[in-house]
Amino acid sequence: MARTERLVAATAGARPAGPGRRGDGTLPIPPGALHRVGRSPDDVAWASILGLGLTQGADPSRFNYCDGLKRWMDVLFAATLFLLLSPMLIAVAIAIRVDSPGPAVFRQRRVGRGGRPFTVYKFRTMTHVASEGLVRFRAPDGRLVHKMADDPRITPLGRILRRTSIDELPQLLNVIRGDMSLVGPRPELAEIVGGYALWQHRRHLVRPGLTGWWQVHARSELQMHENTELDLYYVDHLSFWLDVRILIETVHVVFFGYGAF
Repeated sequence: MARTERLVAATAGARPAGPGRRGDGTLPIPPGALHRVGRSPDDVAWASILGLGLTQGADPSRFNYCDGLKRWMDVLFAATLFLLLSPMLIAVAIAIRVDSPGPAVFRQRRVGRGGRPFTVYKFRTMTHVASEGLVRFRAPDGRLVHKMADDPRITPLGRILRRTSIDELPQLLNVIRGDMSLVGPRPELAEIVGGYALWQHRRHLVRPGLTGWWQVHARSELQMHENTELDLYYVDHLSFWLDVRILIETVHVVFFGYGAF
């Protein structure tokens, strides 16, 4: 079964039929939509199924920007930053190896654009024996969370790396490879994405980012569904100037260490 057919089948019955929708709740793809949107059949299917409305008259230039100017900016700035920061990255890697047993770089499978899995790179901030999968904690208010400020698995050096966001810098390689963008929604674990409601998958219409709207407004402080709503704000307002604003605000947030753990 083709990917687009699997996507349609997976969402059948997920939304009630309504104006402009098929009986299975998905939006039809009209003739000529591929040419107007400038996307692959899979991506147009994603836009249709997840209700973004690219095929219903929305301005497609926002998503052409993802594969045009935005992609060129990603490669240029990520490669430049990686070269300039190489001495610091090497020093951090050595410090991690000295601080605790295990590899300096942590690899983990995440979900990217179009629901495609990829391997994300981060500096290791936890003990090597810590679980690589999703671990849920009970917060003081009773809700389940997958991150906590006093996580005992985090090493002393790891806390510094997280507070300064230095642990994220190896993801510059993901940006250069095309798995990620400098700005976008955060890439999530498959275990978390597997529990998404249909509306939450719209965050996968763009490449995940090294930073994003959520990171500069909440970082680790919100519940997961609230993070998704901030990610969807970015998807719905995607533009060059929004990316510039987020990058500038990221510098301020990282400098003061707001909400990171």
